[in-house]
Amino acid sequence: MNPLAVEQLEALRRLETPVVANVIDTLEVRLRNEGFADSSIHCLFPRLAPMLGYAVTVKIRGSSPPPVGHAYPDRTDWWNHILGLPAPRVVVIQDMDARPGCGALLGEVHCNILQALGCVGAATNGAVRDLTALESMRFAVFAGSIAVSHAYAHIVQIGCPVEIGGLHVKPGDLIHGDRHGILSVPGDCAARIPAAAAILLEHERKLIALCRSPEFTVEKLRAAVKEHHD
Repeated sequence: MNPLAVEQLEALRRLETPVVANVIDTLEVRLRNEGFADSSIHCLFPRLAPMLGYAVTVKIRGSSPPPVGHAYPDRTDWWNHILGLPAPRVVVIQDMDARPGCGALLGEVHCNILQALGCVGAATNGAVRDLTALESMRFAVFAGSIAVSHAYAHIVQIGCPVEIGGLHVKPGDLIHGDRHGILSVPGDCAARIPAAAAILLEHERKLIALCRSPEFTVEKLRAAVKEHHD
């Protein structure tokens, strides 16, 4: 997709992720059971503002030593790859181990490096650590688990399609996330979502106001719902 303008990105980022999901559903650009991670991927810092960025993808393993080298400094080539994608960036990491999360690639030092490279958050089916430091950095993290050690965490592939929690992600996909989880935003409708969300939220506010009104009736509710769908 072509990168959005800064003001378009900010308008989209301010929305809650379920609102983005609702709008995508109404636009009918994909099946309603696709495009989001399942409940195996947890938001670790739910009080942070929503996260939005272009996906930087990588595959890792952690349960056994790498063929060459020992740790992430042995693969500094992926830092150049990160800078080749539009900002803001979200690192999406697929842990390829049979039991993901043996060790954490992401901790305080690594996330500071990523933040310096224009990354605003990360998502993985594997583990992370150093949560106090990451939260103080306001670095959004979505993960399958938490670990105390890096173990043998090492990169095995860069810039490839990945899958975490049932969400398929390609390099450059636009990723939105908040306390509810993460989803990918289809490029052909991303710029239209904020305006469509404003209409959707206004309708929801009217329905909620009706439900709270002393003049509420089921007939009025049916009419209001029908008006929206017509």
